[in-house]
Amino acid sequence: GIKQIINGPFTFALDGNPLVGPVQGLTNFWCACAVMAGFSQGGGVGLALSNWMVHGDPGFDVWGMDVTRFGEWAGLRYTNAKVRENYSRRFSIRFPNEELPAARPAQTTPLYDTMLANNAVMGDSWGLETPLWFAPKGKEPRDIVSFHRSNDFGPIGEEVRATRERVGVTEIANFAKYEVSGPAAEDFLNRLMTNRMPKTRRIVLTPMLNEFGKLIGDFTIAKAAEDRFMIWGSSAAQKYHMRWFEKHLPKDGTVRIHRFDQTLVGLSIAGPKSRDLLQKLVDVDVSTKAFRFMDFREMAVGGAPCMVNRITYTGDLGYEIWMAPAYERLVYKAIKDAGEEFGLVDFGMRALLSMRLEKNFPTWFRELRPIYGPFEGAMDRFIKLEKNDFIGREAAAKEQAEGPKLRRVSFIVDATDADVMGDEPIWAKVSKDYGTVEKPHGYGAPRFDEGGKEIRGSKATEGASAVRGIVDGDWRVVGWVTSGGYAHYVQKSMAQGYVPAALAEDESAGLFEIEILGHRRPARINVEAPFDPSGEKMRT
Repeated sequence: GIKQIINGPFTFALDGNPLVGPVQGLTNFWCACAVMAGFSQGGGVGLALSNWMVHGDPGFDVWGMDVTRFGEWAGLRYTNAKVRENYSRRFSIRFPNEELPAARPAQTTPLYDTMLANNAVMGDSWGLETPLWFAPKGKEPRDIVSFHRSNDFGPIGEEVRATRERVGVTEIANFAKYEVSGPAAEDFLNRLMTNRMPKTRRIVLTPMLNEFGKLIGDFTIAKAAEDRFMIWGSSAAQKYHMRWFEKHLPKDGTVRIHRFDQTLVGLSIAGPKSRDLLQKLVDVDVSTKAFRFMDFREMAVGGAPCMVNRITYTGDLGYEIWMAPAYERLVYKAIKDAGEEFGLVDFGMRALLSMRLEKNFPTWFRELRPIYGPFEGAMDRFIKLEKNDFIGREAAAKEQAEGPKLRRVSFIVDATDADVMGDEPIWAKVSKDYGTVEKPHGYGAPRFDEGGKEIRGSKATEGASAVRGIVDGDWRVVGWVTSGGYAHYVQKSMAQGYVPAALAEDESAGLFEIEILGHRRPARINVEAPFDPSGEKMRT
């Protein structure tokens, strides 16, 4: 029988996952904490740490337990509140549109109260309160949690349509912001990044690779002066990226790097009327010829000193306007006042993500992760193998020469009242071997005919999963979804994901289906972006 019972305390990080890896800012100092279930998790934690220490890489994607995934805002009181919330919900269903309230608000911008007054539904973005969508006047600003399209669907559609057809404004303080300066700044960035650095007052987009040629960053870089660069990236990865930057920083002081966090905030205006709106706020020429696509300028906007990028994640004509927090309310009011004649609307993060889908734009930690190479991620045009050596170049050249095994693709999905969330299996009806992946699940969802009757396959798998384990002739799982949702302006349900490269490139390949809530829905690869495939709108 039972000889002895030992009780001991659990240790938790605020999201319930371990805290593992090298600590940013300290040399050869490692962390392996908050391992709640030591017997079941200890082996994986130990393997990741030993790989990391010996080879410089954990050997697989460990972002979910990386010690850098939290910022300074995650102090003791914040952690205490989140741990209690998470533990009380350990067996609760978590919905994709659910924002949990504990320890919030932690960080806010000067526009927080203004956004609430505008009926914004707020979300937590790396500890920062960020507007997700705006409820109509007279409606309560809250999410009705669901796996299906919910009460935000209509308002987000209105935000997208107004932005695409007129002009919209959104807060973008939840980007990571850095300044790299010094006499060796350009050499430093050329060593870290795959793309060439821009000319003065120009912008480039560039991935960053590790030594194994895997994607560990995706940045917008502007050359503000001969020895000064501004960099924007994923907010959730800023300590992760600072750890990498500091690891490769020259010891002679010729390069300095500064992380702004919330000492620099931003607003983005986008849409066909955004240039007309900006022109009313500045005393310089912002015509297409004077202020080209991918230009960077320092100028006064509404009387406030700002940095302005002619670029936007919506994939439309637009601008990112960056300023010190002390000026954000002034700039926002100027935008709202000047934008009234153009039909300006506020739009939130969910509308922004909907618009990036219809441009086939990837997003960090979804499509771009350390398990993918740059050519797998369809980042080919940003990889300049002919420039001076950069970290990961040899591995990237090998991937290009041999051809990527996987390829990021975009799908249009025949969905009904629900869209993909991420990690769903991608099925294909194939007549030959494309090097397809093994099923990530023990079974797949059944298929249904037009009348809703289940289509039985040729045989069922054996064992306990036989009830759902249908093998449907030539149908098999060939990949997985990374993200998706509803692209409101083109009125299509869309998904991005990875499939074998040979299958992605075979125009004669058969049919695809993507599982959504247990049903397999017809899908087709969408090569060109459904919105402005030529990119003319954002360039002119």
